Amino acid sequence: MKAAAINSFGGPEVVELLEVETPVAGPGQVRVKVKAAGIQASDCAVRTGWAPPGQTLAFPQKIGNEFAGVVDQVGEGAEGFEVGSEVLGWALLAAHAEYLVVPVDQIVAKPEDMPWEVAGVFSASGQTAHTALEKLKVGPGDTLLVHAAAGGVGTVAVQLARSYGAKVIGTASPRNHDYLRELGAEPVAYGEGLADRVRALAPEGVTAILDGAGGEALDVSVELLENRERIGTLVGFDRIEELGILPLFSQRSTDRLRALADLYEQGGLRIEIARTYPLEQAADAHREVETRHVRGKLVILPG
Repeated sequence: MKAAAINSFGGPEVVELLEVETPVAGPGQVRVKVKAAGIQASDCAVRTGWAPPGQTLAFPQKIGNEFAGVVDQVGEGAEGFEVGSEVLGWALLAAHAEYLVVPVDQIVAKPEDMPWEVAGVFSASGQTAHTALEKLKVGPGDTLLVHAAAGGVGTVAVQLARSYGAKVIGTASPRNHDYLRELGAEPVAYGEGLADRVRALAPEGVTAILDGAGGEALDVSVELLENRERIGTLVGFDRIEELGILPLFSQRSTDRLRALADLYEQGGLRIEIARTYPLEQAADAHREVETRHVRGKLVILPG
């Protein structure tokens, strides 16, 4: 089969379309013909040599961890799905390929009306945002500040927090301000004077902060909120100890993913697709992710 994979670590140019062995479903697994897959910053980190916890990298190394597709092979003891089932889920270091194998406890049924492009990018950002708000204990009466609110995780976090009864302020470039208003957030521009602009929107202060930007956003965060237990970052892990804030990692589960899919079916979640790339242009998708100016999500289409 074809896969977007690497034979060395480096920049986007090391991502190639390679012929690799087609996997076979083992016990408790299904094989999925991938229709769409998401790409995110962690995929770019793998390309440069970072290994997800518990994973070992070996060349040729496939990339990608969220996907949607159609089950085409069912392994022994894999219950709940059959050939032809439409599914979405996560599979580390496997998704940017024509086929993958995955345990049945990492997939859920794709909502019938969910487009393939949306299904392919639904798992990672959705579960990360859901986990983050859970860890930050966001609920009714909170005022949540989301840095990088127009990105994949930020988009979901804004909508979930609003559904929980929180007020949301989102940092983003001016071109994304109308988009954030549509999601229910009050937008605010990055740059000098950010803390004062946030205070003007929240005179009584913010009560929780979700950071997806790092850098200056973290300095502003600790200036705005004294309670460091309610400041969490998805990217600034090198400053966790210095600032005393929370590192936020997705805690994936089918229960969590199924609840998010149900919310989507009920009209409670909107997923923005910025652009799609065919599998052979995966390197270009890496380049766009690394601009850090993507609104919503990018999609890789294996075929």
